[in-house]
Amino acid sequence: MRRAVVPLVVLGVLLAACGPVKQVTGAAAPVSTITSHVPVTTPSVAVPPPPQPAAPRVTACPYLKTQDAADDNGQRVGLIRLSSGADGQPHPACFYYTLDIHLQLTIWVYVGDPKVATAIVNQAAPIATSNPESTPAGWHGGSMALSNGAVYAVAKGGDAVVVTSNQLQTIKCKLVTVQVITNLGL
Repeated sequence: MRRAVVPLVVLGVLLAACGPVKQVTGAAAPVSTITSHVPVTTPSVAVPPPPQPAAPRVTACPYLKTQDAADDNGQRVGLIRLSSGADGQPHPACFYYTLDIHLQLTIWVYVGDPKVATAIVNQAAPIATSNPESTPAGWHGGSMALSNGAVYAVAKGGDAVVVTSNQLQTIKCKLVTVQVITNLGL
């Protein structure tokens, strides 16, 4: 019997050494915490599809001179096509082709809803993977090299400009973007 008492005494001493025991009187309601994660979603914005070139050739883009496009992108221009006016935008998209008729430069100007403008830019140069851009002043978006070229996309209010090039340097797209915004007075 003595063996059973010694361990109990030692256990009692060890528990007493841990600090005073606080006696709680009265009945308290049990507290439970329920944590739930509810994703906050914003309504998705319908992004219009990128414009497509219309069949007939034109001699110039209304907001960027052919020679400026050639100088900024570093390639001579063989032909130019514009998007159709069916999209309801005030400025057609311009498509510049090389001398051997490969697409080298595309300019898409969107004017309208600010949420759509931002969504267009984020689709062209996703925030998570592109380099942040803020040129010209007041415009925000991104730039990045692509597998077959580069893109520079910025928005300000309800305006967005997306420039893609067959060149890997985003600076070429940036130069075109700044000229387009300046020429259009956006």
